[in-house]
Amino acid sequence: MAVANSLAGVKLGGARQIECTINGLGERAGNCSLEEVVMAVKTRRDYFGLDVGIDTSQIVSASRLVSQTTGFVVQPNKAVVGANAFAHASGIHQDGVLKARDTYEIMRAEDVGWSANKIVLGKLSGRNAFKQRLQELGIEMDSEGEINAAFARFKDLADRKSEIFDEDIVALVMDEAVIAEHDHYRLLALSQHSETGERPHAKVAFAIGDTEVHAESDGNGPVDASLKAIESKVQSGAEMLLYSVNAITSGSTESQGEVTVRLQHGGRVVNGVGADLDIVVASAKAYLAALNKLHSKSDRVAAQG
Repeated sequence: MAVANSLAGVKLGGARQIECTINGLGERAGNCSLEEVVMAVKTRRDYFGLDVGIDTSQIVSASRLVSQTTGFVVQPNKAVVGANAFAHASGIHQDGVLKARDTYEIMRAEDVGWSANKIVLGKLSGRNAFKQRLQELGIEMDSEGEINAAFARFKDLADRKSEIFDEDIVALVMDEAVIAEHDHYRLLALSQHSETGERPHAKVAFAIGDTEVHAESDGNGPVDASLKAIESKVQSGAEMLLYSVNAITSGSTESQGEVTVRLQHGGRVVNGVGADLDIVVASAKAYLAALNKLHSKSDRVAAQG
């Protein structure tokens, strides 16, 4: 209703400014969705007789950034930026789109930042192909060393996953950036055992600064056991406000899992994001990423004091 009311205000009421948010985030039912309003005005310029000075090709990238920063996942059926916004599963729909794209698509996926085709990278792909794909996705790396580190992570993922999509590339590059920026806590290894009728148990090896630490714990599930093992050594005392799991790519059990963990401590609230094919490992990465942010903020506060 916020989008409909805003568009009516523009068309009928003469409004020339709309208050909105990316992904429609906000209190209660949310605010007017920026991407929906912008694309409505741009797509139906003949009806509204107006234009907007927004680079629409950055809409999907902005949506992903907001989602990862806030921890609020974009639902697949969300207009414009949802994973299913330009997906066609029905044979009739597919045939119609192939014959005439505008049969079911009033706007082009590329216009809002979606990639029209799947990424064709696998374990036999070379570094140059990977680097080229980064450029196509608009991802800039500061040095060749960062590209090499991201490529190593890509090769590791390709050995475990048959199909790699754009979202996988973005996730592994962002994960590398997080590790490079906040490296006080680093996950080294994780093993867990869960069995029907038995209490799950996890063993975690991680680094605190230059020290390697080993911890283990039971829990209500493998994720709970893993995070409790980490906390037993860190003893941050932080309260978990949010734990969210999202599949980075859809349509297969091989999809990477993206976990968001939100922690609160001493009046500070931080989000940590981790991605991995193993959701337990992704959870541990996300928890450590959040702890890194708490640690870095504590250092800045101490320095200012």
